[in-house]
Amino acid sequence: MMDGLEPLLAGLTEQQALILLLASFLGSLLTAALGVGGGALLITVMAGIVPPLALIPVHGVVQMGSNTSRAWLTRRYTQWSKVGWFLGGSVLAAALGGLLLNRIDEAWIPLMVGLFILWLSWGPMPALGLGSTRMGLFSGGLLTTGMTVLVGATGPLVSAWLGRAGMDKWQYTANFSAIMSLQHGLKLLVFMCAGFAFHQWLAVMAAMIACGYIGTLVGLRLLGKIPETQFRYVFRWVLTLLAMRLVWQFFAAAH
Repeated sequence: MMDGLEPLLAGLTEQQALILLLASFLGSLLTAALGVGGGALLITVMAGIVPPLALIPVHGVVQMGSNTSRAWLTRRYTQWSKVGWFLGGSVLAAALGGLLLNRIDEAWIPLMVGLFILWLSWGPMPALGLGSTRMGLFSGGLLTTGMTVLVGATGPLVSAWLGRAGMDKWQYTANFSAIMSLQHGLKLLVFMCAGFAFHQWLAVMAAMIACGYIGTLVGLRLLGKIPETQFRYVFRWVLTLLAMRLVWQFFAAAH
């Protein structure tokens, strides 16, 4: 069986591929049901399986698929003026981020992801709420899109930047999903220009996007029904353990 699947698995084992599919499903479910967190889970799992050079672009494709489906399903609630101002900053950041790609040692990518996830889990994350002003939205697009080119999962930052004041849960989910879809799309253009071979990962990405779509459908049905405070506490520790594993692997390999 493995011999027949090998060309489709991009060098992964069947077990690794199944783990990625499950992580994509759970990540989309969490983001749809709780508003944020799924992208961080997915990239932390992927960083232990996917080669460093493929990590950010493959994660970006899968997350764009997940966010696009969620944006489409909630499109009637989207506040497009907010999305437009955020997109303006994102376009500028994507152009600048492309200049940094060729200057990063690939061995450092999992470490940067691990440290970033630890900061997201335990560092200060104020509800900035800058999404109420045009310049706040523009600067949020600039900062978070620049960071997503390097570490991928900036959903929690986007969430903190937008804030939830003045929005119900459906408007928040719609705005967040539309912004993240566009941000990931710009990031993928950067990697395409840098020469990343997306075609080698097409089968894996398509399967992960399909699982993410199913996770989105399930998550939207659970929207507002999960005890958020208790779940976030457990989820934080899960992310912490996965991120610490990435950091430990980096230093173990260095020695």
